[in-house]
Amino acid sequence: MEKHRCGWCVGDALYEAYHDQEWGNPVYDDETIFEFLILETFQAGLSWITVLRKRKNFQDALDQFDYKKIAKYKQDKVDSLLKDAGIIRNKLKINATITNAQEFIKIQEEFGSFSKYIWSFVDGKPIKNKIKNYKDAPANTAISDALSKDLKKRGFKFVGSTVMYAHMQATGMVNDHEVGCFRYNEV
Repeated sequence: MEKHRCGWCVGDALYEAYHDQEWGNPVYDDETIFEFLILETFQAGLSWITVLRKRKNFQDALDQFDYKKIAKYKQDKVDSLLKDAGIIRNKLKINATITNAQEFIKIQEEFGSFSKYIWSFVDGKPIKNKIKNYKDAPANTAISDALSKDLKKRGFKFVGSTVMYAHMQATGMVNDHEVGCFRYNEV
């Protein structure tokens, strides 16, 4: 019997694998949270599948998403990233990645981990929504608004409310799997 999946991923093997194995799993380690934060930054204004198809290239180009290294990138590294056809070559997003890595470290120092900071917006546990059709999922919420506002105040870039809601979905802060999806009760 065929598994029922959320409608947004059906028909593309990469999307289905991402949906089945990652999307919506609660993520508490700072390294993975940072990776998703950066990928969501590059996704702003584009489709998620575009970013997923370039994920390995991003991983290679951005030192395996090592935020400590990224925080120290200089102009020569920015110039090389702008020439890398394997990633999304947007100067503002590349510069935002460096800034966000620097601010990410500051939050770790303040809260002990970025995970403690970001999960505090949902009281440390996932919000389980009851969405019947993925098209009914919100693009943003009061929580993503508050998170976005706080991150911007701290100096983060490309962290609008919609980007942050997508991040919350990806990292399991909110369970927006369709209620009929086999993953709904797994995450």
